[in-house]
Amino acid sequence: MASVAARRVLRDRVRANRAASAERRAAAHAARRVRTGARSLTTHVIATGADSATVKGVVEALRTAAKNAGVKGRRARIRRSFDGARNVVKTVYRYTRAQVAQIAAQYKPRKAEYKGVRAALIAA
Repeated sequence: MASVAARRVLRDRVRANRAASAERRAAAHAARRVRTGARSLTTHVIATGADSATVKGVVEALRTAAKNAGVKGRRARIRRSFDGARNVVKTVYRYTRAQVAQIAAQYKPRKAEYKGVRAALIAA
């Protein structure tokens, strides 16, 4: 019979593997979606394989860079729930790969992780 400590180690390893697998699946799914058409900036950044904390920081910076570069994505309207209110209509913007590359060219990150994401967005 395994000890409590050994079971805890196995449980933590299983959780870590499950989380890593979920991130890989999300990146692969996002990459497939980006290839087919215009998507949100978040989807483009997730497709580079960045972790969730990096995604949030890069996306906010890319939105600012898009505004400064004058790049406007295709407008779309979605329904989602916000703060308990269901079916709220929200306007979002979708960007093609070329538009994201143009935005990323304007974006000048300082952190090393962000620079890697920028390079991946320009190369795509």
